[in-house]
Amino acid sequence: MRNTISRTTGLTLSALVLFTVTTASAQTQINPQLGLTYQNLTGKLVQGQDFKGSVGYTLGADLRFGNRLFFQPGVFLSRNRTISSYDGGNVIESESKLITTNLKLRALVGYRIIDSYQFDLRLVAGPSYDVLMSVDGKDNNGIAWNKGDFSTGSFNVEAGLGFDMGMFTLAPMASFGLNRAFSDAASVKDIDSRYITYGLTIGVNFGDDDKND
Repeated sequence: MRNTISRTTGLTLSALVLFTVTTASAQTQINPQLGLTYQNLTGKLVQGQDFKGSVGYTLGADLRFGNRLFFQPGVFLSRNRTISSYDGGNVIESESKLITTNLKLRALVGYRIIDSYQFDLRLVAGPSYDVLMSVDGKDNNGIAWNKGDFSTGSFNVEAGLGFDMGMFTLAPMASFGLNRAFSDAASVKDIDSRYITYGLTIGVNFGDDDKND
């Protein structure tokens, strides 16, 4: 998996360098952002197991290279929360907070549907990879999670919108996991769940804008 992460990171950086060279005369922006996430786990669960979405947070930055059609790589650090519960029938139901820390690497492509300095509307989509950095299981009644229960990373497909109003940007996003969230450990190998994450970030735009077009 380390090799997979290295290849993914290498491809992202290579694409960034190539696109930077070929769009040197085009619009370039950097966009630091922060916001909220809402993550859940979907798919096959073991009997009695359940997951419910909860609110976390994210912060990071992306770059935009291009004009109406643009390339948007980005790096974000996220603390995502999910509520885990288990009902064993005769056993009293237990519940805990599952908190994961992830480093998200994005390589998105976008198109400006509306392109003006006063207001931009953007559509973006593309792949991302979440590197799992830590797992905190806030145990209330007997459910304990650790990093070994989870895959070391998640490949995702992302899509979203972007709204630029002068210097400020607002971006709702959705991310759909492609591989299993859990590892092959015996205790979790039957849980065939994947991440689905929604996010909403706000930030500011630095760099070239439509006033220079």
